[in-house]
Amino acid sequence: MATPSPFTKLYAGEEAAGFISASLLSGETLAKGNITVLPNVTFKVNLKSFDFADDSVADATCDFADGSAVSYVEKALTPENFKLQKELCKKDWLATYAGASMRAGVDGTLPANFQEYIIGHAGALVGQQVEKSIWAGDTGTSGQFDGFQVLLAADGAVVDVAGTTITAGNVIGELGKVRDAILDANYGQEDLAIYVGTGVMKHYVSAQGALGYLDQYHAGVTEANFEGTKIVLAPGMGADKMVAARKSNLFFATDLASDMAEVKVIDMTENDGSDNVRLVMKWNAGVGYANGSDIVYYA
Repeated sequence: MATPSPFTKLYAGEEAAGFISASLLSGETLAKGNITVLPNVTFKVNLKSFDFADDSVADATCDFADGSAVSYVEKALTPENFKLQKELCKKDWLATYAGASMRAGVDGTLPANFQEYIIGHAGALVGQQVEKSIWAGDTGTSGQFDGFQVLLAADGAVVDVAGTTITAGNVIGELGKVRDAILDANYGQEDLAIYVGTGVMKHYVSAQGALGYLDQYHAGVTEANFEGTKIVLAPGMGADKMVAARKSNLFFATDLASDMAEVKVIDMTENDGSDNVRLVMKWNAGVGYANGSDIVYYA
């Protein structure tokens, strides 16, 4: 059996968590903490929805009188497993700037700083793809899991708002439709937000500019909001889509600290005599929500 190359880097389990976490959380939605992250989910997690009926509160009497039934629902969120595998030929790098730091000889090894660059570059790609999957992903497409758009569209309990093509001229009115559909019990809650894609956000900022507020957005004086409800940019969301929900009801599950979370940079020279370097990343991810009736989906 070949002796492992001293230049092979292996990060697995908790040691890989930093790399995997940085990769998965590099997208806008996760990096800014705009939804709730559930770490260390190896197989699945049950999202619990618990509520009392309105008539549970009644006039006091001497007797014990139970109200209507308690509503208790569990929804399973099962992350899917993913991988990224790439192979590089060291000869392609010998004549470059990185080659100056490679060990002399035809089987030169990539320097540690370049290996870290490879990991970082791959991690950025993973972050972008996860951002897309969170909102517009479809498990039928390789490398994606079902995102909120797929899940919400299939849930009859979700509050649906019929959408249209959004422009700078109508974005205020369309946001008003979303606002009107938000349940009174959720309106005004601190973690309530209207999540919008890049196109909708562009049109909204343009509309604010027409109203004289553009300088405030350019200077970062205020975060985007609609009549007091925060507007959150979700770059992975599809065009002309919006979601109004509380952060505490939107979940992203992943396992950042188990043997399933893994990053490897493997110098293959000592293993099979080739001039290749392989990058391997493995992780799991998925999204879900506890209570569909609390969510507004504009599409």
